[in-house]
Amino acid sequence: MMHAATARRIPALLRLPLGFNILFLCVNGVFMLIAPKTWYQIVPGVSETGFFNQHFVRDIGIVQLFLGAAFAWGAVRPAQRPALWAAATVWLIAHAAFHVWEVAAGICAPSALPRDFAAVSLPALIGVALTAWAWRIRTDRR
Repeated sequence: MMHAATARRIPALLRLPLGFNILFLCVNGVFMLIAPKTWYQIVPGVSETGFFNQHFVRDIGIVQLFLGAAFAWGAVRPAQRPALWAAATVWLIAHAAFHVWEVAAGICAPSALPRDFAAVSLPALIGVALTAWAWRIRTDRR
């Protein structure tokens, strides 16, 4: 049985990836909300996916901001951590899978996957690792 204080503490190995997800998702979301046209123009590959639509960019910016907030809130609320991180991670996995599907369907070149890795696949992989740890800790406490 794990002590409750230990369960609240996030291991050092997970703090940096958690910080990446919080910072990247929140900053990217705010950037998309504040300057959607600039975001569209400077993020590699985005302009190749279709015409600029500020409403769509801002919609996704809201999602990104909420995902970052879910990871941040989970970092300080251990009891809510598994559900918050799992919910955010489900969206991140779906987003990454969609990028893979676009390559498989011939919509995007295979070079899109490594180009998009840090912004699309990495947050999903981090979310999987964080969520797995949070669920394991939750299970260990029961």
